[in-house]
Amino acid sequence: MTTTAPGEEGTRQDAPVVSAPSVFRLKPFRYVFAASAVSVLGTQISYLAVPLLAVTVLDASPGQVGALAALGTVAFLLIGLPAGAWTDRMRKRRLQITADLVRAAMFGSVPVAWWLDVLTIGQLYVVVLVSGFATVFFDVANQSYLPHVVGRDQLAEANAKLVAMQAVNQVSGRSVGGYLVQLLTAPLALAVNAVTFLWSAVCLLGVRTPEPRPVRRPDTHLGREILEGTRFVLGHPLLRPLALEGALTNLALQMIVTVLPVLFVRELGLPEYALGLFLAMAGAGVFIGSVSARAISRRLGEGRAMWVTGLCVAPAGFVIPLIDRGPMLWAAGGAYLLMTFKVGTDNVLKVTFRQQATPTHLLGRMNATFRFLLTGSLAIASVLAGVLGETVGVRSALWAGAAVLSVSWLLVFFSPYRKARELPS
Repeated sequence: MTTTAPGEEGTRQDAPVVSAPSVFRLKPFRYVFAASAVSVLGTQISYLAVPLLAVTVLDASPGQVGALAALGTVAFLLIGLPAGAWTDRMRKRRLQITADLVRAAMFGSVPVAWWLDVLTIGQLYVVVLVSGFATVFFDVANQSYLPHVVGRDQLAEANAKLVAMQAVNQVSGRSVGGYLVQLLTAPLALAVNAVTFLWSAVCLLGVRTPEPRPVRRPDTHLGREILEGTRFVLGHPLLRPLALEGALTNLALQMIVTVLPVLFVRELGLPEYALGLFLAMAGAGVFIGSVSARAISRRLGEGRAMWVTGLCVAPAGFVIPLIDRGPMLWAAGGAYLLMTFKVGTDNVLKVTFRQQATPTHLLGRMNATFRFLLTGSLAIASVLAGVLGETVGVRSALWAGAAVLSVSWLLVFFSPYRKARELPS
């Protein structure tokens, strides 16, 4: 990052380039990376297994599938903002380990209940809701912990490695998830997810780097701390458009993904593994986007890269509602690949800038505010998709998601990013 103001090209003096050591040389990062890798793999399996379990085992309706998706993310709307203030007061590693153990217990209860023949849609609602609360704290603590582990000068590389890993796990996890549901049933696939959360906790226990003691001023108040974090994000001319655009993008993508299990299994009569392979395209798109992000940033400039990818992929969403057996299935898969390419670039460029632009004492609240908006929009999208699927058909939800995606990038375009090439530190 440079100190050049948005919209100014600036000049630079030639200086020798010194290659920084790989972030993998940092032992704490290797543990954090391993914990994230195994956790994301299991999460991608459950991402597919939970709705398929509801549809195939519990005979859930489109509305109930939408409710499940909403309950998995509604926690970000309910406690997302105070979670940031609480996280700034706590040790981040300890909080992540606790969240992993809670999620392992929740998902582990599903195969047990299924084996005892007492599994109900109500229990599944509780599992995804409680796990969602744990995920709020894990995600906020995780993004706030990373600058401490690698230092701010290696955040871009660390984020690129993590996003690429997550993308690979999206491909493998969703593909494996589809086959696991096909071969072992959805409840046993969720048992695998429970084990991955336990392994994530073990990996985090291996991080021995002393974590600075959180400093809390004696005059602090939870409400004032929350307000300080939201004001920082929504009052920042460069962070505000990223938060609002990200919320709309997530809204669009979630509306599409929520109804895909119903469309694939019931309307098109495709096997479960076909859905897994289709959703695995997201992992491929995110991976390609993540490894391309820094090259795109250098080519277009840091500012312009924030909105150009959104413009380029906007038309792709309108291919998804046309999905059918045969060639249109492949065309929709290609469109989904392009849509998730944008997610990969965003997760490297925008997350890195957020972390670099935020003072250390506000990292938790900044991340919580973004999570509140970005992930809270997933809950709203799931409800909207469920309602549209029940009332006017699942393809209506796909058209609505495509329409939102086609305009979301304009929030960043009509901001200081439009003319900025380089961003301020």
